[in-house]
Amino acid sequence: MQGTTMRRWAFWLLLTGFVAWDFASSAPVNLRLEPPLITAGSGSPASGGHCAMPK
Repeated sequence: MQGTTMRRWAFWLLLTGFVAWDFASSAPVNLRLEPPLITAGSGSPASGGHCAMPK
């Protein structure tokens, strides 16, 4: 029982540490340069006058 609890704590500590490291070391995401989600993976570029469309 105690081994399971320790593994559970170790998992959550490692996961939290990884997310904190990733958040601190990566560049912020500029949402205005991201394509609209509706076109993600379709292979065709977004069309229309959407203000968030990449140039």
